[in-house]
Amino acid sequence: MKKRITSYFLRGNSFLYFNTYMAKFGEFIKSSSPTLLDFYNAKNDDGVLQSVATAIGKKGKVIKIDTEKNNQLVKALRIKGTPTYIIYKDSEIKWRQSGKQEADKLVSLMEQFV
Repeated sequence: MKKRITSYFLRGNSFLYFNTYMAKFGEFIKSSSPTLLDFYNAKNDDGVLQSVATAIGKKGKVIKIDTEKNNQLVKALRIKGTPTYIIYKDSEIKWRQSGKQEADKLVSLMEQFV
């Protein structure tokens, strides 16, 4: 069975939700615009990413990945704690940090890579 990644992004003025298979992960991270990944679990889902997606708009992508449902990806990326945030651009990790982050900081970081 393929694992699903839960992801969010902003289209126009609405915050959209969709599911995709882990096989699509490579497509997300090779984008020329920055992609923010949030590895989370139900205990620490604080809603910060909706603010980030709203601020970034179409300049980047914001993706939430439930660690409990995506063990293979979590192991491959050596995610040890949640939340863990990773910014990718052109298939390269540009920034990575574990622990809670403020929306303003994440927006600022994303804008550095636009």
